[in-house]
Amino acid sequence: MQSMWNEIKMSVHRKVPHNTYMLWIDPLSLLDEKENKLVISCPDPFSQKWITGNFMGIIRHEAEKILGQGIHIDLRIAETPDNKKQSTAQHQFRLPNIPARPQNGPYTLRPSFTFGRFVVGLCNDFAYTSALTLATERNHCYNSIFMMADTGLGKSHLSQAVGNKVLQEKQGARICYVTAENFSNEMVASLKNGRIEAFKTKYRNECDLLLLDDIQFLSGKHKIQDEISFTLDALFDANKKLIFASRYPLDEIPKMNPNLKSRLTSGILSSIGLPDYETRVKIIARKVEGESAFFPEDVIHFLASELTGDVRQIESGIAGILAKSSLLNLKIDMSLARSVIHEICRKKREVTMEEIRKLVCKYYKLSKEDILSRSRKRTIARPRQIAMYLARKHTDFSLQAIGRAFNRYHATTLHAIEAVENLLKKKGADASQVEFLSEKLERERH
Repeated sequence: MQSMWNEIKMSVHRKVPHNTYMLWIDPLSLLDEKENKLVISCPDPFSQKWITGNFMGIIRHEAEKILGQGIHIDLRIAETPDNKKQSTAQHQFRLPNIPARPQNGPYTLRPSFTFGRFVVGLCNDFAYTSALTLATERNHCYNSIFMMADTGLGKSHLSQAVGNKVLQEKQGARICYVTAENFSNEMVASLKNGRIEAFKTKYRNECDLLLLDDIQFLSGKHKIQDEISFTLDALFDANKKLIFASRYPLDEIPKMNPNLKSRLTSGILSSIGLPDYETRVKIIARKVEGESAFFPEDVIHFLASELTGDVRQIESGIAGILAKSSLLNLKIDMSLARSVIHEICRKKREVTMEEIRKLVCKYYKLSKEDILSRSRKRTIARPRQIAMYLARKHTDFSLQAIGRAFNRYHATTLHAIEAVENLLKKKGADASQVEFLSEKLERERH
C-alpha cells in the first residue's frame, strides 16, 4: 500500500514545480485504502483547504492512472496534540503546525508568516525558491542567504517563513531571530554585566538557524562586526543555516568590514522588487480571502492596477474599503473602491531634491548655505538629517546621490536616516515635525 502511494506522489511530483511539491504534496501521508477510496492525512486545516482547492484534481488523476480505476480521496487532518486543542469555533483556519515561539532570540516568529501564505511572482520567485530550499534541509549546496528588499516587500515574511518551516520539520530546533541593532544592544549589555561568554555561547553553540535582520545597522560599528564575524564562522563551521536581510545592497552600506562582507555574501544573494500586476492580483486575492465581505473580481483587478506600491500600500487600500463598507453598510463594488482608493492612488509627480531642501530650509528658517555647510550645530544638523530622510522616503535616489546633494558622504546619509527613524519611534515633537513635512510633500506631489 505504501509503495503504491509513493508511486502516486512521485507521479504528481513530475507534474508540479519542485518547491510546490515539497511544500504541499510531500507532507501528505496515506492512512488507509478501501476499495476505490484513499484516506490521506495532511498537517493542518490550512493545508487541507489549500490542497483541496489547488491539487486534489491532479492527485486524483495520477491515482486513477496508477490504480486503473475511479478513486475517491478523503483528505483528513492528521491528529496531533495541537490539533486536538484547537477550537472548532475559530474564525480563520490555523496555519501550518508551528510552535508559537522560536527557541531562542528576543523576537517571536509570526505564525502567519509561512511559505504557504507568501505570494510568489516574477519580483520574488528566486528569493522564494532559494529560501524554501534552504528551509527544507534537502539541499547542501549553500546554507546562507543574503536578502535585499525595501520596506514592505516581504523580506521579513520570507525570513520568518524559513524559521517557521524549520520548526515545523524539526521539533525543538533552536531559532535566533534578531535585528542587528538588538544583537548590538544585547552584546553591550552582556559586556556590562559580565555575561559575554553566555552571549557567545547562545549565538555560536545554541543556534540552529540565525535570522539576522537590518544588516545596514552595522555600518561603522566595528567591534559588533567583529563579534558577528566570529559568530558566523562558528555557525558556518557547524553547517548551520543563516538568513541575512537588509534594506540596502552591501555595496551601499558604508564602513563594513571586508571579512564580514565576504561572509555575508558567501551563499545565495537574492532581492525582492515591487510586485508586478499579476502578482498584485494574487496578493489582493490572498489578502481578502476569508474576509466576511465579498470582493468582486473587477474590484480586485482595479486595486491591482491602481495600488502599484509595496504590500503595505495594498493592505492600506483593502483595510480602507473594508472599513467604509462595514461602517456605512455598503456593498463592495467599483464605486466604493474608487472612492477609497482615490486619495491613495492619485497620479504622483516626482519630488526633486531641490524641493525637499527648500521645504526644510523654509520650515526651520535656514539658508541653502546653512544646510549644505559643515556645521554640526543641532539647529542645522537635525534639519539636514530630516531632509536626507525625506529624500530617501520620497525619491528613488541612492544613498550616494542623497549624500552628494547635501555635501555629505553616504555613510553620513545612512546615519542620518537611521537617526530620524529612531526619532519617529519616540513619537515626540521632532517626530511630529517630520510627519508634517512628509505629508506636505505628499500633498504637493498630486
